[in-house]
Amino acid sequence: MEKYMLTCDTAVDLNEEFLTSRNIPYVSFHFTLDDKDYTDDLGKTLSYEEFYKKIDAGSMPITSQVNIAEGLAFFEPLLKEGYDIIHLAFSSGLSGTYNSVRNAAEELMESYPDRRIIVIDSLAASSGYGLLLDAMYEKKKSGATMDELAEFANEQKLHVQHWFYTTDLTHFKRGGRISATACAIGNFLNLCPLMNVDSQGKLAVKYKVKGKKKAAKEAAAKMLELCENQKGYNRRCYISNSGCREDALFLADILNEMFPNIDGGVQIFDIGTIIGTHTGRGTVALFFFGEERKE
Repeated sequence: MEKYMLTCDTAVDLNEEFLTSRNIPYVSFHFTLDDKDYTDDLGKTLSYEEFYKKIDAGSMPITSQVNIAEGLAFFEPLLKEGYDIIHLAFSSGLSGTYNSVRNAAEELMESYPDRRIIVIDSLAASSGYGLLLDAMYEKKKSGATMDELAEFANEQKLHVQHWFYTTDLTHFKRGGRISATACAIGNFLNLCPLMNVDSQGKLAVKYKVKGKKKAAKEAAAKMLELCENQKGYNRRCYISNSGCREDALFLADILNEMFPNIDGGVQIFDIGTIIGTHTGRGTVALFFFGEERKE
């Protein structure tokens, strides 16, 4: 019987209990905040609420991607234990981590010619990346071979729809993503840009909606338009949020009523330090399986 391990990195925005209960090892990003270096350990050392409080107070964290050396150190113990590895990586459209771990895998396979490592570019972000990982876990649990699981992941990844909005543009201004004037006007007019992740795994602004409740309803409308089976949708659906759980609950209530067959109901996760560095507080993201991202 094939012996292989499914792995990921901490940009997956799932909690540690979720990953450890499924025996999914993860490799950590790093970030610097207030001149202190942290390993992204899924909120154990620095809670997410404390992280967002520091950002609210004006701190600007900086993230560091997983490098080749860290990839080598992560993969090699699993190979020594006799496992092959299928690693799902954070979108190459948003980070260089995919290339780092792929290079690490290629180097290790020269030293371990009897072992295999398959690295897959998720082209996904936050708990959308997590949604794909969870689907892969279920497929693996059902008995899929390593090659079958890789084929499944590559077929499914562009069907993971990402729709998200932010209720505060301030951090986008701090990070240089919008001008100070655009930020001031947007916040004054209560604009919530509705964005998605495109077929290249990159962020794209799609609509500008006035007010977070309207933005939530627009996100729900996009799910109805694009999801599998419309109101009969019966796969899993995830929401992630950056320190704004009430906003996430508002959207979840809409979705649970609109799509009563969602597997397990809508599940809500926290946006961790890596994605949260680039969003600040106030972002709500919706993920579901639907039409293929082609644009």
